[in-house]
This record gives sequence, structure tokens and C-alpha cells, in this order.
Amino acid sequence: MSEFNRGIMKFDNADSPLAITLSAIFVLGTIGVLLWWGYTVAYL
Repeated sequence: MSEFNRGIMKFDNADSPLAITLSAIFVLGTIGVLLWWGYTVAYL
């Protein structure tokens, strides 16, 4: 059992490159949107 197939990642192929890539895009995209939103609100 791989380390990624434990905890909240209890599904098959949780450590597949596709799942990791999609998760990374989602997390980084969310951070980017929050930074953009904060910048636009702070410097109107």
C-alpha cells in the first residue's frame, strides 16, 4: 500500500500521476484566485 492510499485519500489510484496533477492544479489555481481577488480588492 502506498503512502497516498491512506487517510483521506482512501480510493484506488490515489497516487496516480493524473490524480496528483489534478489536485495540484486545483490547489494552485485556488491560491491564485485568492491572491488575485485580494489584490483587486486591496488596490481598487
